[in-house]
Amino acid sequence: MTTRTARIATSLLGGAAALLTLTAPAAAAPTGTTGGTDITAQRLVLEPTDRGYVGTLTATVTNRRSTATSVNLVITEPAAASFSTIEPGGACLYDRLVENRLVIGCMGDRIEAGQSVAFRLGFHVWTTARDYPMIADGGRIEVVPDGATRAADSTGFTTLFRSTTGSLKKPRPYVQATETDLSIRGGAVVLTRQADDSLLGRMPVTVRYGNDAPTFLLNVGAALPAGVAVHHIEPQDMPSFPNWFSVPGGRFMPGEERTFDVFLSAPAGTPAGELGTGTFTVAGSYFWGTDPQDVDPADNSTSFAVTAVDAS
Repeated sequence: MTTRTARIATSLLGGAAALLTLTAPAAAAPTGTTGGTDITAQRLVLEPTDRGYVGTLTATVTNRRSTATSVNLVITEPAAASFSTIEPGGACLYDRLVENRLVIGCMGDRIEAGQSVAFRLGFHVWTTARDYPMIADGGRIEVVPDGATRAADSTGFTTLFRSTTGSLKKPRPYVQATETDLSIRGGAVVLTRQADDSLLGRMPVTVRYGNDAPTFLLNVGAALPAGVAVHHIEPQDMPSFPNWFSVPGGRFMPGEERTFDVFLSAPAGTPAGELGTGTFTVAGSYFWGTDPQDVDPADNSTSFAVTAVDAS
């Protein structure tokens, strides 16, 4: 799949891999401080669930100026692709990567002179819950007053992953995969003649996600015999196209397999018989121009025979 195709698929998510809501200008990286606005943050404690770890960080911004001001927040994730929500707040834009973690600029809120606002930042780390606690450093928040080109203040925060037994004591470092471990399986597909003389056939496809490398969606490129195209998939939560589609169901947990149906078609006038061999290739989509490599590209593709038959 080309980079352009992956970008188009990402944009159809309504912003999943580059835009969280609508557009907002990313705040510039700080080169100093402007003063007058302070930020403090608690540690982030992530709780284990059957779909990874979730938690909320509270960051308090205080406006020490004599006039009201609006602020933007610049958030460096503690784990890649983990930031999920901000309240109160507005649009967020993925800006860049730091050690494979996203730096995200978010429109904040208006703060009156001498007042404070507590921002609640949601995080979701899509990794298997462990029976021991973990720790991740590197999370950071910067506050940029409206109209400023650099941060007024910043603070780091520590992230703790609570164990499945409830402990936070003696945490081990959380080490997240940086390369995906994807695989895809399919089989031969038979296209059957329809009432309008076109051909249509169903092909079950299984995709496996082997680790916790960050991706927002999985795209599948289709190389098909002449005249054969992807008609649609079921279930379908995003548009599909003649030569590619996205795996339905949202983000994966490590080790999760997902089976869905791909429907292939051929136009009226296509003769019955062997039409050729097709190939599906799956790849992860994360951040512009830096989509992850895979640990074993050999099983990222599956090939299959395509046969056309007349209705019985």
